[in-house]
Amino acid sequence: MTRRLPSAGVPDYGREVRFGYFLVPDADDPLVATAQRVEQLGFDYVAVQDHPYQRRYVDTWTLLSVIAGATSRIGLFPDVANLPLRPPAMLAKAAASLDRLSGGRAELGLGAGAFWDAIEAFDGERRSPGESLAALAEAIEVIRKVWSGERNLRYDGRYHRLAGAQSGPTPAHEIGIWLGTYGPRALRLTARVADGWVPSLRGELQPVVDMVHRLDDAAGEAGRDPNVIRRILNVNGTITDGTTAGYLKGPVDHWVDELADLVIYYGFDTFVLWADGDDQVARFAHEVAPAAREQVASRRR
Repeated sequence: MTRRLPSAGVPDYGREVRFGYFLVPDADDPLVATAQRVEQLGFDYVAVQDHPYQRRYVDTWTLLSVIAGATSRIGLFPDVANLPLRPPAMLAKAAASLDRLSGGRAELGLGAGAFWDAIEAFDGERRSPGESLAALAEAIEVIRKVWSGERNLRYDGRYHRLAGAQSGPTPAHEIGIWLGTYGPRALRLTARVADGWVPSLRGELQPVVDMVHRLDDAAGEAGRDPNVIRRILNVNGTITDGTTAGYLKGPVDHWVDELADLVIYYGFDTFVLWADGDDQVARFAHEVAPAAREQVASRRR
């Protein structure tokens, strides 16, 4: 039986439903071949997590650049870029360069930082939650200035500065800044300034539902239409042929119902799959994604 969630008061924003693959940049894995495979399977994005201090991981931006050269269609973004280890002006330059070189396929997922012991070990500055959020807010302003194409850029923040910088090259398209945020203050920042929101679904649905409410309320308070904020959700689970064992743990029709509910009731438009095993990835691409698109289209009609 299809389970229906109570409406959160969020309209279906009518966006095209898209799907991505969450690529863990383990140096021992066939990373580029995996990206090529998910492009062949019809995914819309390949998303790469960014934990530079992990000894097993290759650098996220280097990997994204190599993937861009080895693919032709699929969108690319860090999920999400580690701001404390990536100065925002240089991050903006890297994102714009990737966008130019890939033919307009780059977006920018951005996070305030976590795992502070590891960040500090890599010469990053340890920050409190309030400090990291303030630094994130400043970074967004800096990044957009660097993308502006203007000269003599100046910004005098507590954490970030521009002192007569020259911007360029400009991106090939208007890159979205998608924030990986969770707490109330961070969601208020997302509602005020972000182009998108990219949280992760970690087992239970209710925490995501609560954050949706906070994001929409904060957007209204900021005078923004919630519709302008794209909603990208990292999802993890198991596709089976048996009975349902939990949220996103069950047969294809269970997955399809759950994902369609997230679109119709909570405004999500993109789902990034984090799954182990080629069989799971292929089943998601061949069975779940097209059926979810069709159910959303049917319910919209």
